[in-house]
Amino acid sequence: MKRITWERVVAILLLLPSVLAIALFVYGFIAFTAYASMTKWDSLVPDFSFVGFENYVKLFANTRFQIDIRNTVGFTVLFLIGCLTLGFLLAVLIDQRIRGEAIFRSIFLFPMAISFIVTGVVWRWLLNPGSIELGSTGINLLFEKVGLGFLRWGWFTDPTVWHIPPDSAVGQGLQQIGLGFLASPMVGISAGVVSLVLAATWQMSGYTMAMYLAGLRGIPEELREAARVDGASEWQVLWYIILPLLRPITLSAVIILGHISLKIYDLVVAMTGPGIGFSTDVPAFFMWDTTFRGNHFARGSSIAIVLLLMVAVLIVPYLIWTTRTEAEL
Repeated sequence: MKRITWERVVAILLLLPSVLAIALFVYGFIAFTAYASMTKWDSLVPDFSFVGFENYVKLFANTRFQIDIRNTVGFTVLFLIGCLTLGFLLAVLIDQRIRGEAIFRSIFLFPMAISFIVTGVVWRWLLNPGSIELGSTGINLLFEKVGLGFLRWGWFTDPTVWHIPPDSAVGQGLQQIGLGFLASPMVGISAGVVSLVLAATWQMSGYTMAMYLAGLRGIPEELREAARVDGASEWQVLWYIILPLLRPITLSAVIILGHISLKIYDLVVAMTGPGIGFSTDVPAFFMWDTTFRGNHFARGSSIAIVLLLMVAVLIVPYLIWTTRTEAEL
């Protein structure tokens, strides 16, 4: 009995430093940031006069923050669609037991070995539209060389925002079914965000491929053969057997990729910056800019808390679902 008690004491003593460090440097700093977001701290000199949710009200009325939310939503949607689609297609191709599978798998996973900073620098060069004096560069130059010059584009230097016009047939149809907000000028996608999506999808689609490939290899071949014997086509096998069994993989990928997209920062810094008219700005960049350049610490703290809540809305339901699933098993 004494031995068991002593072992528990030793275990607690070993874990105690980590627990205290996490409590202080994670949850303690989160609590401090939440409190700072409700103060008048607006300069290098701290001012902890309590103002409640005033900073949040001003933040959501800020035009730049509204644009940032639009960019984040557009980036997240396109990023998820691109990574899930490309990753799944690559996984299906590799699952055919092709020759040189290990080489292709390594090539597709290689972008995961580099940081978003490196990705941003490389894709900034690739998507550089060039100039009138120097001519086209990067992908635009490639289009010219292969006779597709009409595809030249300004990429991340193009401030154009695509959205559904309220007076269009689609916009009026959305208004009739109660979704008129989708035709608002604040709902759309900018050309610069599309450039960010291309770079991010290139880096993360290999990771999604690895997740889907592991899921495909975990599906018993007997299930597929039984479906084929019953007369199911390859499309039906994919739609009614493989995809339903891959739902947990898809959910995990959505959570991980969504978490990355919500707090994207380094790719924006290295590749585009806030862009023309904040066309590629995101909340994380706005938080850094307003806090460490403008010294508006209360506003920066409020942006940080909003980002935390956005990530929590995505992560917490997944954790609850995972815990319940494990408990049922």
